[in-house]
Amino acid sequence: MAIIVNLDVMMAKRKISLNELSDKVGLTLSNLSILKTGKAKAIRFSTLEAICKVLDCQPADILEFVDDQPNQNVALK
Repeated sequence: MAIIVNLDVMMAKRKISLNELSDKVGLTLSNLSILKTGKAKAIRFSTLEAICKVLDCQPADILEFVDDQPNQNVALK
């Protein structure tokens, strides 16, 4: 399973810098950078909500699921 973070794409569309987003969201530059580069292992809903408010977007604009094993059958119970 692969979750792709498109934060850099949304930031470019909204013409906002990492420094400006950091100030408006209240996160450190290093934490935003980790998220932006896709190195984050998790994100709090409150952080995602704050980013979406500042960028005026939906969570799906920032996070994308890409199935890296498309032929594998998954049984759900």
